[in-house]
Amino acid sequence: MANQDHNPFAMAQRQLDEAAKILKLEPHVHEFLRWPMREFHVRIPVRMDDGSVKIFEGFRVQYNDARGPTKGGIRFHPQETLDTVRALAAWMTWKTAVMDLPLGGGKGGVVCNPKEMSERELEALSRGYIRALGHYIGPDIDVPAPDVYTNPQIMAWMMDEYVKMKGEYEPGVITGKPLPLGGSAGRLDATARGGVYAVREAAKVLGLDLKGATCAIQGYGNAGQFAHKLAAEILGMKVVAVSDSKGGIYNPEGLPYGEVLEFKRENGTVVGFPGAQAISNAELLELDVVVLFPAALENQITEENADRIKAKIVAELANGPTTPEADVILHQRGVYVIPDFLCNAGGVTVSYFEQVQNAYNFYWPDKEVYQRLDEKMTAAFHAVHEAARSYNVHNRLGAYVVAVSRVVEAMKLRGWV
Repeated sequence: MANQDHNPFAMAQRQLDEAAKILKLEPHVHEFLRWPMREFHVRIPVRMDDGSVKIFEGFRVQYNDARGPTKGGIRFHPQETLDTVRALAAWMTWKTAVMDLPLGGGKGGVVCNPKEMSERELEALSRGYIRALGHYIGPDIDVPAPDVYTNPQIMAWMMDEYVKMKGEYEPGVITGKPLPLGGSAGRLDATARGGVYAVREAAKVLGLDLKGATCAIQGYGNAGQFAHKLAAEILGMKVVAVSDSKGGIYNPEGLPYGEVLEFKRENGTVVGFPGAQAISNAELLELDVVVLFPAALENQITEENADRIKAKIVAELANGPTTPEADVILHQRGVYVIPDFLCNAGGVTVSYFEQVQNAYNFYWPDKEVYQRLDEKMTAAFHAVHEAARSYNVHNRLGAYVVAVSRVVEAMKLRGWV
């Protein structure tokens, strides 16, 4: 993260700075929003299976809680850094605001490689993280959720540890839990589903017919896999390319979701899928498709390759896949970007629904979850589209204008600034 250009937090701050200019924020308001309100650094001792004790480094950033309790995932990653967590906490703040949820933004992370840890070690680490931070989180303070390399089982352990500390059952402390422990129907595919709803609305404003239109998906984790399924199911699109960390596959005739998923599960990668040609992650981004879903890592579309992106719509399911320089190039070239903290906000929206259901101990069927998600995504999409048009800026700035103005309004009403 030494390179400031690609430091995700420096990028998040630069994006905010642009919005602050447009909104003519007072300097002290702008300065307050550039940094997290609270940060926790913790050390977690875990007894490993070989009997040794390993000390893990963990973070939790509560970026801004003007609109409500902070909300955001916990990442287990060997390259986790505080600046990545800060950036993601900032983006969560704007994400909850752009979706008009009564929440703020937070994020957590632990520096570890879960792929090299046993289930028992992972459980010990998960519980240790909550013991270190349990007094600073809660349904009305800060609500974690799954993120990179964490899952519903890890959330279940964390929720259980919190309940032990509190001595009372509070499932709403964590979202993304398994269904039997107060999880919400529709949570698993929510990120991709929200993105697909946003693509549908983008096609309407652009006058595009998506039936039979082509799309490519970079990244084949949870969001990428469900994007493959739902782009075909909901929009009638033809997915011609997908990729994961090992490489990609391309077939202009289309890739069948079920078969690709089965192949990935058996082989650990999509690479080598029969009947498809090999393609690199970089090549996939430049395919001539109608919709491109970057669903992998940050900094994928940069000033180096932005002028070669041929997609009409770039739907960002990943966090921070497009750099600020690339945003300007894509906007000038007429590529319609659905920015990350709008496009991938389905996950936090259904997490919010999970909190609501936990709070009144009554649960909705998936059909109701999908309908409410559709309403939220559609309203947020059009708020951003209108803001971008009225200020004559690209969509990411439009999304920032909507989100930042809502956070600032809450801070002013509370008398903070």
